[in-house]
Amino acid sequence: MPGVGGTVVSFAVPEGYDAQGRPRPLAGHLRTRAVAVAACVVLGLGLIGGALTGSWLIGDPGDSGARDTFAAAGGLWHGISVDRLFPPVVAGRGAGPGGADRSWTRIAVAPDSGCARAFDPLLKKALAPVGCRRLLRATYTDATQSHVTTVGLLFTRADAAGMASLAARFRNEGLDRRTDLMPRPYAAPDTAAARFGVRQRASWTVSVLTDAPVVVYAVSGWADGRTVDNPLPAGEAMQSGNAAAVAQSGLGHEARGIADRIERALRKDVRGSATEAPS
Repeated sequence: MPGVGGTVVSFAVPEGYDAQGRPRPLAGHLRTRAVAVAACVVLGLGLIGGALTGSWLIGDPGDSGARDTFAAAGGLWHGISVDRLFPPVVAGRGAGPGGADRSWTRIAVAPDSGCARAFDPLLKKALAPVGCRRLLRATYTDATQSHVTTVGLLFTRADAAGMASLAARFRNEGLDRRTDLMPRPYAAPDTAAARFGVRQRASWTVSVLTDAPVVVYAVSGWADGRTVDNPLPAGEAMQSGNAAAVAQSGLGHEARGIADRIERALRKDVRGSATEAPS
């Protein structure tokens, strides 16, 4: 009872009655609830429809369109000119340290080949699960001709599942950061890259694509032939405040900058080849 120290419990007014306990019409309340329920249904259908539309736009990895695109990408090595795959000049707006612009000039294109002698043994072993259909490489130099960078496109024999598996392994095991898995450069004679050998490798990047049977990589170094005792993966060399000589020189930006732009152009060609392919 109130005032005696007991607990006072109050109950809400029953639904369908006013504050004085008199019955009131339920029609308006029911109409309000019905409108709310209908709105929720419409919203739910809209969200479901949007999700379905999104899946149609991007394509399910297992649908025929995605498979056709993946298959078309595997044949680009013989269907597109060298100048499309490796442009004579690559513009790198904002690609340098501090967002500086960069520009790279192609100085050599290696003959298309297999992978027998193109990789160090451990990298060759890591890439073995996806196979090697064709390897294309080109070497670039920067505007000052003080840096050289080899970029490669490894067209594999793998399907989408195989590429996804390899990409996951590189990501989860950090294979793209191991110095014993650096790609080899292409040291073309009579060019600025003539002395760009395995001991001159300074920074590198490896990207395993999952929407095309391709591995894109780049490796950079100095053009004067100096050896590098402590090479750095591009991601580490690009970190702000890294005082290592490789980082301070911008060689991480060189490797990542060229590789990213070659990869973007390749993806554009992949989309174009899939669109042009007969249905």
